[in-house]
Amino acid sequence: MRYGEGLLEEILRRTDLVQLVGKRVKLERKGRVFWGPCPFHKEKSPSFKVENERRTYHCFGCGAGGDAFKWLRETEGLTFPESVERLANLAGVALPAWTPEEDARETRRKSLYDIIEIACVFFEDQLRARSGTEARDYLKSRGLDGDIAKRFRLGYAPDSNSALKDHLSAKNIPLPAMVEAGLVRPAEDNRSPRDFFYNRVMFPIEDIRGRVVAFGGRGLSPDAKPKYINTGETTLFFKGRQLYNFRAARAAAHADQPLIVAEGYMDVIALSEAGFRGAVAPLGTALTEDQLHLLWKVSPEPIFCFDGDEAGTRAARRAARLSLPHLLPGHSLRFVFLPAGEDPDTFLRSQGVAPMRALIEKAKGLADVLWAAETEERDFSTPERRAGLEVELEGIVKQIRDPKIADYYKRDFSERVFKAFKQRQNTGPGGSPRADGARRGGAKPDYRNTSWRGDRPMARPPEQGVSPAVRRSLHAVNAKGASRQAKEKELLGLLLTQPGIIERDTEILARITLSDPQLDRLKHELLHLAASGVRLERTVVENHLVRQGMGVLAEGLQHQLAVRRIIEDSGESGLDEAWHRAVAQLDDPDFSLHGELKTQRDAAFRRYLDGGGDADWDEVQRLNGLIRAEGGSQQ
Repeated sequence: MRYGEGLLEEILRRTDLVQLVGKRVKLERKGRVFWGPCPFHKEKSPSFKVENERRTYHCFGCGAGGDAFKWLRETEGLTFPESVERLANLAGVALPAWTPEEDARETRRKSLYDIIEIACVFFEDQLRARSGTEARDYLKSRGLDGDIAKRFRLGYAPDSNSALKDHLSAKNIPLPAMVEAGLVRPAEDNRSPRDFFYNRVMFPIEDIRGRVVAFGGRGLSPDAKPKYINTGETTLFFKGRQLYNFRAARAAAHADQPLIVAEGYMDVIALSEAGFRGAVAPLGTALTEDQLHLLWKVSPEPIFCFDGDEAGTRAARRAARLSLPHLLPGHSLRFVFLPAGEDPDTFLRSQGVAPMRALIEKAKGLADVLWAAETEERDFSTPERRAGLEVELEGIVKQIRDPKIADYYKRDFSERVFKAFKQRQNTGPGGSPRADGARRGGAKPDYRNTSWRGDRPMARPPEQGVSPAVRRSLHAVNAKGASRQAKEKELLGLLLTQPGIIERDTEILARITLSDPQLDRLKHELLHLAASGVRLERTVVENHLVRQGMGVLAEGLQHQLAVRRIIEDSGESGLDEAWHRAVAQLDDPDFSLHGELKTQRDAAFRRYLDGGGDADWDEVQRLNGLIRAEGGSQQ
């Protein structure tokens, strides 16, 4: 019985290879990969790798490897049909009955493979013949010698509209079979049947098993239109489901080489010959969903390396958008943008391998490309335009079906918008944030003709009495790091007041370095709690911290004056923006709270002048002390 490739792929997709292999080999998980001692040879340290994502096993010691079907053949001695039936039963996949019609169709398909292989050999021979001089010269001008042509089975279609047809006829191949194979155009418009390709350099296209199923042809005549053409879709060839050089690239990717998507045949060959064996290209069309899934079967993060022109940028961004509904945890895309006017082929010939490797190692993430597509060379000088950008970003997030990934993208875009437009900072031309580190806080407010007096505590206005509590508050703060610690306390206080932020921004919290050991311990308790899967409600968090002996610290953080002021001024809704602002300030290597403290001090002083009480005056002097501790002027 014979099985279609789609059915075999379905069986492999439903098979848990780790579980299957684990019945014979003791496997240990390391990241997304499982390792164990190789069952095919004796070894001291485990070199046998099993991956469910790639559906393969491989031993780096003896070279044994394959898929689930091969595993059963090699470990249990089953035939291929027997291994298919065994795995189909385990996976719950029904095997179809084989009909006489299907048997005849399979025989015809086999015949087509044979015909196309004969055509490939014919093209190869023509490249080496005298008639192939122009084609050989073209390949040499592109840096390809005879050995490279042989490795990629390059050929030449003679400048005749019947050379291949006549060659196949001499081998008793019927005309309908030539047409079905995509090698000959049928008779039409009073024209007799003729070759599909002529006067072109030929690039054989293989399927996943290494069988030639189609061709791409590059015209040699200056007026050849189009410059590149591919075999039309046939019984064996579906251009939207296959990729040039995919079989070789898959083997390279399994050896941990990057999977690189280029635009054309010459780019793939240039990359491969430069050592980037995992290079592939779409077949004359924009990237399709089927091709995207094919890439992800081999590599979780394929790299797109398109030409450094406007068309290449559009192609990359189109691929980025195409991927959104299909993103899965751990699966994404990365992008390399070459200099203007360059493609991988020309870049490698002019710059060499090392610069290309450097670009690939620094490939941009999908989120960076999506953000750039919406923001580069655009004017966001008005609130309406900035609001429009947020709407467009929300539209991108809505295209992502996986809720976890969509949530992360929503947070990522929110942070980018916040850093670009919502931080308190001076702005340059067009409303863009200043890059010169300008002091936050804007112009100095009007303090009703009252000025700060150097680094001395400001005298209280004479019409109001001074209580002992206020006098005690006028002591200066001497610790140089007090202001940063205050911001760290504010940040944790905001989290405890609205613990949903912890669940949403776990990664951001994890990367923040806190200088105070107690605060750092509390941060890690919050991270552990988030990782446990417990719903982070306020009472749950508070009870957990009490059990850890941190209840008093947590209560004090939530009742800080800074946190209370945020709630009073902006309500619960203001906590989120205050959190992002605190994160951005602590992320700044040149962190200084001068502008922030002065803004808070000014607000407290205005409240006091507008009829506030001792608490407001106490806050003014506390903030002045922090400003002095930072070494800054109170002006």
